[in-house]
Amino acid sequence: MIALNRIQLPDKPLFLAPMEDVTDLTFRYMCKHFGADVMYTEFVSSEAIIRESEKTLRKTRIFDYERPVAIQIFGNNLHTMVEAAKIVETFEPDFIDLNFGCPVKKIATKGAGAGMLQNPELLVAISEAVAKNVSLPVTVKTRLGWDDSSIIIHDLALRLQDVGISMLTVHGRTRSQFYRGVANWEPIGALKANPKITIPIVGNGDIKTPHDAARAFDHYRVDGVMIGRATIGKPWIFKEIRHFLNTGTLFPPLTVTERVEIARMHLNKSIEFKGEKYGILEMRQHFGNYFKGLPNFKETRLKLVTTLSVEEIEEIFQTIQKNWGNIPLDNDHLIDNHCQKLERL
Repeated sequence: MIALNRIQLPDKPLFLAPMEDVTDLTFRYMCKHFGADVMYTEFVSSEAIIRESEKTLRKTRIFDYERPVAIQIFGNNLHTMVEAAKIVETFEPDFIDLNFGCPVKKIATKGAGAGMLQNPELLVAISEAVAKNVSLPVTVKTRLGWDDSSIIIHDLALRLQDVGISMLTVHGRTRSQFYRGVANWEPIGALKANPKITIPIVGNGDIKTPHDAARAFDHYRVDGVMIGRATIGKPWIFKEIRHFLNTGTLFPPLTVTERVEIARMHLNKSIEFKGEKYGILEMRQHFGNYFKGLPNFKETRLKLVTTLSVEEIEEIFQTIQKNWGNIPLDNDHLIDNHCQKLERL
């Protein structure tokens, strides 16, 4: 069982990965509803926090029902990261996470996110300074290294542990891989097998099915599993995984009717948090994913992502339900358009 100061997590905890423009308040609500154990905000810029950017501060808003929840910050300046962490601490998350793993070009090539893997001395120095200047647990999310010729995670993990980092999440890819290829979990398993590593190790990368999560726990012996892209269009994946871990049996695929009900709940919550106009606009990236796999859906999807009328969306929902009803729809192999978009940046 993972313990971060006073935070006690259940056996085999499931983490929702922080994803820019995805894990907002509404999406986190959906994932929590379906059993995510630990939540993270979208990552936020340390510099923007210090500037008191209204858009950035909105991303740090959290609710008690999300707990335990972390606010994740990124940056490459020690002083700025420390000051931002102090500010974030006043928002009362359960812990603060440092993003040293984002591979997106506009972040990494400026030396932040996964770009910090090219400067491990500064990465460790920032981690130590933040941990010493806040009272909350400080955790880190990173990758194996910058590229295949610089896999530094083994030494880095020990150094982060030594300077006070309370938990380490490792994505099983290098920055150069972005999200291509297959995540390499062997180095993550080696970290857990190292008796010198005493902090919890959370594994991340290519957890798409209940079997993937079970293998991460049983074969690689990680303390927790973090799920990212597979939650898009399928926030109930947490329920599926927990069911499998508890029973050894697969949860039956949801029917189209059940997906309509979930999409409706997501829409209503989005409107509640953001108002009708922006609530609907934010939902446009999710509508298509909820119904991925329905044949001849292109025209219906176009209607969903162009209307600004709740009434019209409800009519479309009812049509989908009428046409497809109780047919099970399985999209375990959902193509992640969001991350394909990020890769082009």
